[in-house]
Amino acid sequence: MIVLPAIDLKDGACVRLRQGDMARATVFSNDPAAQAQQFVAEGASWLHVVDLNGATTGVQVNGPSVEAILDAIDIPIQLGGGIRDIETITNWIERGVGRIVLGTAAIRDPDLVRRACEKYPEQVTIAIDARSGRVATDGWVTDAGRDALDVAHDFEDSGIAAIVYTDIERDGVLSGVNVETTAALARAVTVPVIASGGVASLDDIRALKEHEQDGIVGVIAGRSIYDGRMSLAAALAIAA
Repeated sequence: MIVLPAIDLKDGACVRLRQGDMARATVFSNDPAAQAQQFVAEGASWLHVVDLNGATTGVQVNGPSVEAILDAIDIPIQLGGGIRDIETITNWIERGVGRIVLGTAAIRDPDLVRRACEKYPEQVTIAIDARSGRVATDGWVTDAGRDALDVAHDFEDSGIAAIVYTDIERDGVLSGVNVETTAALARAVTVPVIASGGVASLDDIRALKEHEQDGIVGVIAGRSIYDGRMSLAAALAIAA
């Protein structure tokens, strides 16, 4: 299992939101590239990067920050937020992004996921962001009218590398990962699952590690690392 430190970008800064609310953003760094370098220095092997403005509006505005991150580090990143067409996917993969994360686009245009997987095997991931089991899109503001497990099943045969599953109600509030729901999803599908939302301490990493055999291959952590509540190095050691 791997730990992916999160770099969430809003207006060029590295922030964390509470439950996906853009109005409740805490700025942790105005230099995302330096933050990425710090994570690498602490031992990270992957980073999870999201253009929050893009996720909400469908138009990426944090491209320069993503470019700076790519120039500053030599480990792969998975990038999401506002990626809605094959041209944008191609641009970022050719630029050096390791994996593309499709959330809203996956719900609205499932064929895009399949075409992207065919063109870029093992480099496309889907994000299933759920509130009380219901999928949300457009930066988590729109109820997609779908159940998270149904969406996961829809993409099992698409060729995706993984599913990033986020419990929105726990994201950014340090309430602990929804381990049981995440593990149940992982057991129900054949696609590897990356847990997200609510990581508060090393106990969450330990709890997820116990379900590695169920198909949980990674966990995304943000606020707990930024706040100093959890050592990234210690989390990486437990996950490994």
